[in-house]
Amino acid sequence: MKKPLVGALLSLLLLGAAATPAVAAPYAPTAPAATAPGATAVAVTYAGTVALSNCSGSVVRAPASQPNDLALVLSNGHCLESGFPAAGEVITDRPSSRSFSLLNAAGSKVGTLRASRIAYATMTDTDISVYQLTRTYAQIQSQYGITALTLDDVRPAQGSAIKVVSGYWKRTYSCSVDGFAYRLKEGDWTWKDSVRYTSACNTIGGTSGSPVIDTTTGKVVAVNNTGNEDGARCTVNNPCEVDQNGNVTVRRGINYAQQTYIVVPCIAPGNRIDLSRPGCTLPKP
Repeated sequence: MKKPLVGALLSLLLLGAAATPAVAAPYAPTAPAATAPGATAVAVTYAGTVALSNCSGSVVRAPASQPNDLALVLSNGHCLESGFPAAGEVITDRPSSRSFSLLNAAGSKVGTLRASRIAYATMTDTDISVYQLTRTYAQIQSQYGITALTLDDVRPAQGSAIKVVSGYWKRTYSCSVDGFAYRLKEGDWTWKDSVRYTSACNTIGGTSGSPVIDTTTGKVVAVNNTGNEDGARCTVNNPCEVDQNGNVTVRRGINYAQQTYIVVPCIAPGNRIDLSRPGCTLPKP
């Protein structure tokens, strides 16, 4: 997991798996698909991204969010101020006063945003946290001139061009969606249908929670969360892929993200997280 401080994680235990891993080193990524005829890449900047104390994040909106809704910040579950959620744990509607440094297009801090609560967080099936802020989108736009990033409501396509934008480091990585891991195991946690990057997105500690932006639409399609650093098998900082037949593959130096289209059906009018909404498949408490 791409937090800047990882020494405390070394005591976590290796998660056992029955299958024998196939180690791919060096990894040869799939060639990215060509840009569709007529498609034009949008300008991707730091506007709307945020820096946390230990991670990256972004101010996001659902397609149906309204200007007077309280704004949301998206990051990783493992970036919570309270520490990593346990496997199987789901956090909802927990008070929080966490602060976020809001960045403009150039990556300069323009202000501080504050949370009122953790609307949702988990490291089960996915690795996300969603904070509700004390200000609305309209207030943020009026005071700072910053518009929230929009969550895409469709699954990203293999080969699509993406950028991983880190507010913590003020650094952007450009690559493509290489494919999808049926299951991604890291330590005690398992994530489903994870995005696998091509090798150019060599993200580092502190990039956790960065929005992954489709360069054609400008929408957020995933949230950056981890990568295999040392070639180890299914350990913390060394996730492994597990296919539908239980076969394990280790891809040293390759990084991953969690898809965010699954969040959109769970956002009710008023920007509330409602896990009972039709189509919402996020894990429930």
